[in-house]
Amino acid sequence: MMSGNSGCRERLVVVGNGIAAMRTLEALVSRVPWRYEVTVIGAEPHPNYNRILLSSVLAGERTIGEIVTHAQAWYAEHGVRLHTGNPVTAIDRTANTVSIAGTGAAVPYDKLLLATGSKPLAPPIPGLDLPDVCAFRDLADTEAMISASKRHRRAIVIGGGLLGLEAAWGLRRRGMVVAVVHLMPTLMERQLDMVAGEMLRHDLQSRGIAFFTNAQTEAILGSEGVEGVQLADGRQIAGDLVVIAIGIRPNVDLAAAAGLDVNRGILVGDDMRTSDPKVYAVGECVEHNGQVFGLVAPIWEQAEVCSARLAGDEAAVYLPSSVLTSLKITGVNVFSAGTLAAEDDADEELALHDPRCGIYKKLSCVAGGSSAACFTAMSRTDPGSSS
Repeated sequence: MMSGNSGCRERLVVVGNGIAAMRTLEALVSRVPWRYEVTVIGAEPHPNYNRILLSSVLAGERTIGEIVTHAQAWYAEHGVRLHTGNPVTAIDRTANTVSIAGTGAAVPYDKLLLATGSKPLAPPIPGLDLPDVCAFRDLADTEAMISASKRHRRAIVIGGGLLGLEAAWGLRRRGMVVAVVHLMPTLMERQLDMVAGEMLRHDLQSRGIAFFTNAQTEAILGSEGVEGVQLADGRQIAGDLVVIAIGIRPNVDLAAAAGLDVNRGILVGDDMRTSDPKVYAVGECVEHNGQVFGLVAPIWEQAEVCSARLAGDEAAVYLPSSVLTSLKITGVNVFSAGTLAAEDDADEELALHDPRCGIYKKLSCVAGGSSAACFTAMSRTDPGSSS
């Protein structure tokens, strides 16, 4: 519980109510529960939930209630003011205030934390505004896909990366006929080599998901609703629901409008401060040393550093570690970390491949004096799990 005289406490405003924001706030209140008067402003009309588990909700393996991580009671217990359903529309860095949509309120801050997340990428094609075309980023998207699965039979997922495959599997579990359209020749090409990618495709294909690789979507077909997609090579795929899952980009709009330094993401230093020393940023919205982030492990690391800095630890610095990726599809274990493959003759690779058992593991050791970077990939199908 936060305690102390609120008039003497610094005012911390947190823009965003997702994983990055709440991980930072959790760590902060455990360190210095008395230091800040905290206001959290979230664009979604919900308390915080675990976005990583949305694929499990889509697949029917969890309920929405089971993925809520911070119920209203948590905010009340820690003395945190929570605004939901009304995003911040502007930051006034001269007056040190943020403006909230809907209410028009100007909330003052002494320190500001931006955790505005990311936006889904969409291909520049006709038909994006048709009903039953959606992304897969938040709870509203998930609910829309579940609703569509009750009304329609055929789904098309554009994107064969991590999120696209999880969306495809969830819709398949909902009873839909699912096709995945992927621009590249193999699935999850950023995390898996060709052997592992092909093993994954073969396994998911055996579960009833069709794949169109080396395929570019040219248009979403239909007039009143989705009827399918047109590929650049002339092929057409029939469908009633289209899910766009081709990637994300940092949501920098608010920061850019406020005059903060942005590139692909909001630029932050090792202390997670932006170009304004009163303003911090964490999560998918940030760019650190030329790198942007879309997975949870580095975001948690950023949150720990940011909370330490806000608590007064001037020695805390963010040093990114290897990015870990895992696929959340029942019966398929995929893990990837670090460098995708050996880069020159001095590097070494060790591989274990057992096609009969559906196992593939590879370790690449990159030479470089006292340091080494390693990559491990495993794709395994548990016996009897394809039903």
